[in-house]
Amino acid sequence: MSIQKKVKNRHTLHSGIFNPTLRKWQSLQSEIAPDNLMYPIFIVEDDEAVQPIASMPGVSRYGVNKLKNHLGPLVEKGLSSVLLFGVVESLPKDDTGSHADSPQNPVIRALPKLLSWFPSLTIACDVCLCPYTSHGHCGILFPDGSINNTKSIKRIAEIAAAYAKAGAHIVAPSDMMDGRIGAIKDKLAECQLRHKTAVLSYTAKFASGFYGPFRDAAKSKPAFGDRKCYQLPPGSSGIALRAAARDVAEGADMLMVKPVLSYMDVLRDVKRAYPEFPMFVYQVSGEYAMIYHAAKAGALDFKTALSEILVSLRRAGADVIISYYTPVVLDWLQTKSKL
Repeated sequence: MSIQKKVKNRHTLHSGIFNPTLRKWQSLQSEIAPDNLMYPIFIVEDDEAVQPIASMPGVSRYGVNKLKNHLGPLVEKGLSSVLLFGVVESLPKDDTGSHADSPQNPVIRALPKLLSWFPSLTIACDVCLCPYTSHGHCGILFPDGSINNTKSIKRIAEIAAAYAKAGAHIVAPSDMMDGRIGAIKDKLAECQLRHKTAVLSYTAKFASGFYGPFRDAAKSKPAFGDRKCYQLPPGSSGIALRAAARDVAEGADMLMVKPVLSYMDVLRDVKRAYPEFPMFVYQVSGEYAMIYHAAKAGALDFKTALSEILVSLRRAGADVIISYYTPVVLDWLQTKSKL
């Protein structure tokens, strides 16, 4: 056979995708199953509350007593993990986020109940100061308003340990302070919890314009300034790899890129650099709202577009997708719809 014919045969693609089974074989690394999804949940102080979030249609904040009925059907459909965020309204906020780890904190109060109701559910807790501080920043501040990193990571480690003591399987620091993974690991060791608490690092969390609805949902908008001095600049990919190297060296168990649609190159770069680490991505509130409103306006077909996005995230290297659309996707998977 001539070289020209060999080349021609090698690049004949239709023969590999002409029926559903063949197409599936070409797509195994991008399939979506329940274990590929983590569901973010906002928990409020009022145990009986269900509070719809105006900027995130279809998403609500829940009081702990409403979580059993909300999560029960999802667990039956295969939900295996959640990410909890506390939202405070009546509890006072101060410079050090005292109620981030107080007994009144809604996440700490919810953990024992969730563990009792859903023994098979893996529970992660977001660890940050911004929802609990009077200034709305993610760390402790110097008098001039800049970040005191040393005090910040000490406080973040205390909060992570409190969640771990309450039963969290995973603590997920989202503050982006230097050294926080190592500080948390040391604190967990001090509490004899390092062997039973994983650390999911918000490794590459960018200073993004896609966080607006979340800040409404979590009531965590900064009182002044912005977070560009500690969240990563959107135009940089090199610093994301440096952040990943830092977190891996300090003992992170899992890595994350947030947001994801505008940072698919970073997702691929980090996964290629650290293929042995589970790779998480967060489909953030602005991305959720963008898909919702585009579909509502008739600009795209909701199921087709969301399925395509989720598959693309898996294809680019995401092992777990944190998405507010998790309940919808679990319904699709129940009916064995293809993603």
